[in-house]
Amino acid sequence: MFDRRARGQRVEAAARGRLERAGLRTLAANVGYRGGELDLVMLERGASGDTVVFVEVRYRAGAAFGGGLASVDHGKRRRLVRAAQLYLGAHPRLAQLPCRFDVVEARGDPGAPELEWLRDAFRLDDV
Repeated sequence: MFDRRARGQRVEAAARGRLERAGLRTLAANVGYRGGELDLVMLERGASGDTVVFVEVRYRAGAAFGGGLASVDHGKRRRLVRAAQLYLGAHPRLAQLPCRFDVVEARGDPGAPELEWLRDAFRLDDV
């Protein structure tokens, strides 16, 4: 059995590995600000240019209370957007690029979780 912190680290590492294998590059992990934390900040290279991707990793042992996306409610989205704004304020070069908010839902064994990557899970208009 994993304690909460160890479980979170393992699940985030699995999510980061999956996204890196898909071609994203990790810029930062577990960036904390007053009122919010960014699990992963990644860069996605594309034909039309780069995109900064803020990734929220959500683990659920089961689906009794909805999946990981359901747990990213309006308040959580607002905190993620605020943390993203602070991160971009500290990295002006990245602030010039388009941004996206993704969620990686993880379930099952935290040592080898089943992952579902939800690209563009929410938009600023939703906040």
